[in-house]
Amino acid sequence: MIQAILSDMDGVMLDTEKLYVRFWCEAARFYGYPMETRHALGIRSLGRPFAVEKLRGWFGADFDYDLVRDKRVELMDAYVAACGVAAKPGAKPLLQWLKANGYQTALATATPVERAARYLEQTELLAYFDVICSARQVPHGKPAPDIYLYAAAQLGVPPERCMALEDSQNGVRSAVAAGCQTVLVPDLDDPSGELQGLPFTVADSLADVIQLLKNDR
Repeated sequence: MIQAILSDMDGVMLDTEKLYVRFWCEAARFYGYPMETRHALGIRSLGRPFAVEKLRGWFGADFDYDLVRDKRVELMDAYVAACGVAAKPGAKPLLQWLKANGYQTALATATPVERAARYLEQTELLAYFDVICSARQVPHGKPAPDIYLYAAAQLGVPPERCMALEDSQNGVRSAVAAGCQTVLVPDLDDPSGELQGLPFTVADSLADVIQLLKNDR
């Protein structure tokens, strides 16, 4: 029986994945790298070493990850300061239902803790999370299982008693490797066809996650 929910942030709780895609592309093109949406989606949720390897495979060994990433952060920070961020449809009702029904909740994100907390506070979701866990707190980012193992440990719940909510291929691989009961909630694309053979469930929306949990009882 599920005792805790571990959720990715961008593309699951917040409608920010599209911003990362946009500003990764803009930052890369600023420095002359012809990044397209498919490339930005390909590094979604990837830990830094894995992302560097992919990007250099696409754009050459001279691809300066830190330079481009810093530009992406600059562009996205400016946008968020002017326009803010938005919660995904159904995020707040799901979190309210989880709290009302006694589930523990943890965020498992690649975003630094302080930035994640700021975004969640802006969207009035912060109070619903018991803990925020960042890939910066573990040795290896997604698709390694570290972030989900860490999040489960912070709540004191075995991974197999946790439901993980993800929107990306790399995130699903991470959660499955950690032993979580994994649910894919597609956002910008549906990577389920690339995950054949892995044990996970697809939910069309966050509202459907509530029904999955009711069925688990």
